[in-house]
Amino acid sequence: MVTGDDVRGVALTLPRTTEHLIRDRVKFRVGAIVYAALSPDETVMGFAFPKEQRAGLVESEPAKFALPRESDMRFNWVRVRLDALDIEEMTELVVDAWMMVVPKKVIRTYLLGRGVAG
Repeated sequence: MVTGDDVRGVALTLPRTTEHLIRDRVKFRVGAIVYAALSPDETVMGFAFPKEQRAGLVESEPAKFALPRESDMRFNWVRVRLDALDIEEMTELVVDAWMMVVPKKVIRTYLLGRGVAG
């Protein structure tokens, strides 16, 4: 089972990421843009995800993924239960969310540093 500490361990390795506690929620940001956040009890993670793809993601695994609150539907955002993830899937979700908010040159440098052509 994935924990908030696991999410933190991945997010804080990503360039330009900072961690903030805002209204009892841990949020991971690049500049002013939040790309991942934990619920106060750290059982649910919200993460950046393309709006046009989120309905398909939620419908594919409704026991795992959920749409954001109504007030957050205008954002590129999806929620996931951490106990339904393994480390590999959580890492992919966090890194993909981070890639939505950083400049392309930062992504290229990150991928090259891991031996992945970007």
